Amino acid sequence: MSPKQTSLLFQVPTYGVSRSELRDFAGQLAREVAGGRPFDCLITTDRELRRLNLEFRNQNRATDVLSFPAAGGNSFLGDIAISYDRAKRQAGDYGLSVQQEIQILMLHGVLHLLGMDHESDRGRMARAEAKWRATLGLPTALIERARV
Repeated sequence: MSPKQTSLLFQVPTYGVSRSELRDFAGQLAREVAGGRPFDCLITTDRELRRLNLEFRNQNRATDVLSFPAAGGNSFLGDIAISYDRAKRQAGDYGLSVQQEIQILMLHGVLHLLGMDHESDRGRMARAEAKWRATLGLPTALIERARV
């Protein structure tokens, strides 16, 4: 049996996005950022992110990215859900391509899967996100934008 690999599931049409490039990017995140630990990523709608946010975090609102770390210490990192609707709007707001915005959200989600929490870690996640954004050639990261 082969080991689990990082996978992307597209639940919606993703205009302006190269699915093969996003899959390659997800693989790069798994190798470089997550230390070889695979994860799964769902690209879906605001409606689905709102449902997941309510079910798992008791927050009745849509959001751009949610992370669900895997239970236990196995090699699988966990799951990420990204709202294509939100990514498209934010890309327009920040002058990015939808592809870039999804990559930023995916990086952010992986850092959460690794146990980082920008709301309580005194800048640790922000520093890691800025470092990886520069390494991966991504524009301004999510946490940096929130500070502006």
